[in-house]
Amino acid sequence: MAAPMRTADIHRKTAETDIRVRIDLDGTGRQRLATGVPFLDHMLDQFARHGLVDIDIEAHGDLHIDAHHTVEDIGITLGQAVAAAIGDKKGIRRYGHAYVPLDEALSRVVIDFSGRPGLSWHVDFRRAAIGAFDVDLAHEFFQGFVNHAQVTLHVDNLRGDNAHHQCETVFKAFARAFRMAVEADPRAADRVPSTKGTL
Repeated sequence: MAAPMRTADIHRKTAETDIRVRIDLDGTGRQRLATGVPFLDHMLDQFARHGLVDIDIEAHGDLHIDAHHTVEDIGITLGQAVAAAIGDKKGIRRYGHAYVPLDEALSRVVIDFSGRPGLSWHVDFRRAAIGAFDVDLAHEFFQGFVNHAQVTLHVDNLRGDNAHHQCETVFKAFARAFRMAVEADPRAADRVPSTKGTL
């Protein structure tokens, strides 16, 4: 019997943004990204490639103001898509963790598909912007994601002098931790990984 497809297609439209996210949790790292925020596209490419998920994200936002609404709402919509794709969480590993280095930078990310949204964020960027990307928006992206994916996420940049390297290690570690957590657990294929029986 074939495993169920873990995919979702979410369209979210507000007065500020119009975003569509398609995701396949059992993909190969394929991505098509058109967010209007080039650095975010670069980070989401890391998520797809290192998380082995296929994602298709198209966003139209009020970038004439700034990128805040667009980045935050992409996090929200991606979180909604992940929640829809993963379903009742039966058979997943639930927890994931990763350390990822990039030259002098090192980040650790730990994730729990707990059903309880929570973000613990410890990233002290060395400068305020990476090109045109306001580094505060990395936090806004992940806050939107955890609120709607309903995960607990701990993000720690342990060291780094280059803000681009810091942010890239965060996204790569997130991808690797995510991949571990959503993987099928062959020893518990028919069970929800919780003593409560639900997540």
